[in-house]
Order: sequence, then structure tokens, then C-alpha cells
Amino acid sequence: MATIELQQVEKKFGDLHAVKPMDLTIQDGEFVVLLGPSGCGKTTTLRMISGLETVTSGPIMLGDRNVTWLHPSERDVAFVFQFYALYPHISAKENISFPLRAQGESKELIDQRVKEVAALLRIDHLLNQRPGNLSGGDQQRVALARALVRRPEAFLMDEPLGALDADFRETMRAEIKQLHIDQNATTVYVTHDQIEAMAMGDRIVVMSDAVVQQAGTPYEVYFSPANLFVARFIGSPGMNLVTAVYSQGVVSIPGTENRYAVPGGWQSSIDETLQGEGQIILGFRPEAAQVKADGPLAGEVYATELQGAYSVLHVNVNTDDIVHIRTDRQIDYPIGTTVHFDIDPQMVRFFDPSTEAGIEREVSQ
Repeated sequence: MATIELQQVEKKFGDLHAVKPMDLTIQDGEFVVLLGPSGCGKTTTLRMISGLETVTSGPIMLGDRNVTWLHPSERDVAFVFQFYALYPHISAKENISFPLRAQGESKELIDQRVKEVAALLRIDHLLNQRPGNLSGGDQQRVALARALVRRPEAFLMDEPLGALDADFRETMRAEIKQLHIDQNATTVYVTHDQIEAMAMGDRIVVMSDAVVQQAGTPYEVYFSPANLFVARFIGSPGMNLVTAVYSQGVVSIPGTENRYAVPGGWQSSIDETLQGEGQIILGFRPEAAQVKADGPLAGEVYATELQGAYSVLHVNVNTDDIVHIRTDRQIDYPIGTTVHFDIDPQMVRFFDPSTEAGIEREVSQ
């Protein structure tokens, strides 16, 4: 396996940027997920790494090799597609062995490798079947086996679970992640599904408008989003974002009596960013809010949703902002009820509305 490095790599179609200059290093053995909405540049980035798309500028390194202008067949990477790309007229075994046969490997080596990957993916009993006789999940296992059999330096996966139903997706997520752990394989995985990204990635690269918005662990992008886009995009529902006014350590929501004292570790950073006072965005996840009779914030219940083990309250805190609060499913909050709540001081975040960037909490000495 090998490290993948993109150095100011960009892709333009005419005057349109598909990917703006990007620096990204994927460590040997790391599982990195490129996450973002349709058209953000994630698949184009993957295709440039594979060689299926040429770069406009910037080198791509695979280990110590500059592969920028190498043909895909010379890069020693394996690509797994969303729609399997299996040959329908030949068996699963022949599909899996195809890359080795194309390389002119011996029959003994091919049989050994196919047997190994088939056992790993638990498809030994399907090797004589044609793709049309297999379920979607088993077809994807065959496609994964075809990628594995080559033992490439890196695996590139473009929404490989997108064509599967919900049950199969959950099973295949676990299988692909376990496969990565077993093989210690450098993997770049593209998806628009944040559940996949959070469950599978060692690191998530969030993209929007052809730009990397944030790269970090699942914990970092969820609890410490770099900007308002990441805060809104990650989570279901996304982070609550309330327009407020800051002054002297207190955040006030205009047109209401809601006042929230800034927790320790934030005031000096906010003072520096806002030069003492001004508009601010208060951010918190639904699970960070706690309904409390003496909570400093209040709003009117707009709607409720039972989501199995918990309920979500939609609370109108002013004329423009509705926040989502996760609560105990056994407690009933009628629509129109006023609820008071507080925010876990370890999970609150603040954003500068002028730049949309997250404000960094001061580091304890």
C-alpha cells in the first residue's frame, strides 16, 4: 500500500472549476472519505487519482511515484464503481480473475488468488454463477473481489453502495470497513451519504463548490465544524444555527428575552474575532440541548417527531430560527407549549456571520 498526495491539483472544464487547487495527503493504510453534495468535485477528484480524468495542473503522487500523467493501467490502483461494472456473459470467477488474466499471470496463481478473495468475502459458493443471477449485494462483493485480487497499492471506490437497498448498505458498510482493517489498504471512498462517511472513514474530507471545506476525523467534522456549510451539511438534522448578538460575554437572541452566557474558554476568542461585540451565530447539535425548567433559553414547540428511542422537538426561538432538540420519547410536549432549555457547554459552537467560519475556542495553557 502507499501514501497518496495531491499537490495543488485542480481540474477545469473550460472556465469552470470542477476542483479548485487542492492539497490532500492520504496516509498509507488510511481510509479517507470524500463527502459532499452532487457536483461538489468529489468524484472528479477520485477520477483524477485513478487516471480516468486528466488534471489541469498539479502533481499526484502515489508513494514515491509521480503518476500524474500515467495511464490508469500503470498506476496500480483498483477502482470499484457504483454499478458494479461486471461482465454479464461470464461467471463471477471469470470476472474476479479478469485483471490477473489480462496481466498474463499463471493459472495456478490466478486460482489461488481467486480462492483467497472469495473466501474473504464469503462468495465461494457463487463463483460459477453469472452476475445476473446474483443479488445486488453479492454483485458488489464480486466487484470488490475483482479489485482485491490484484493487490493494488490503493483502492478507489465511487459510491459503491449507492445502488443497494438500505439493509444491504448497512451490511456492506461493515464488510468494507472490516476488509480495510484486515488488508490495511489505502482507500479513498466517495459518497454523498454522511452516515456512510461517519461510520467508515478514518478521516472525512467535506467538499462543496469544488473546494475542500474541512478535512478531519468524523468526531472533528461533527462536533467542531470549520464553517457554516459543514455545520449544516453534517448531521440529520444539521447543527442548530441561531442568529444572535454578542456583547460582554453574553449572546442575546434579538426580539426575545433569550440570553446565553458564553461558557469558559470562548470569550477572549469571540472578543478578538468580533472586536468586542456584534452579530454572531450560536451553534449546537440537537443532542447538546437539554430541556430544563430553569434553562436560559426558551421557545414554543412548533412540531414533534418520534424517532424510535427518542423524540425531536422543533422549537421556534424567534421569528426566523427553529431549533431541534432531542428529548426523552416518553415525555409529551404539546404543540404550542413553551419549553426552556440549556446547552451543554462542551458542545456549543460559535461562528462569525461575516466569514461563515467557525470561531476557534481558546487553548488552555
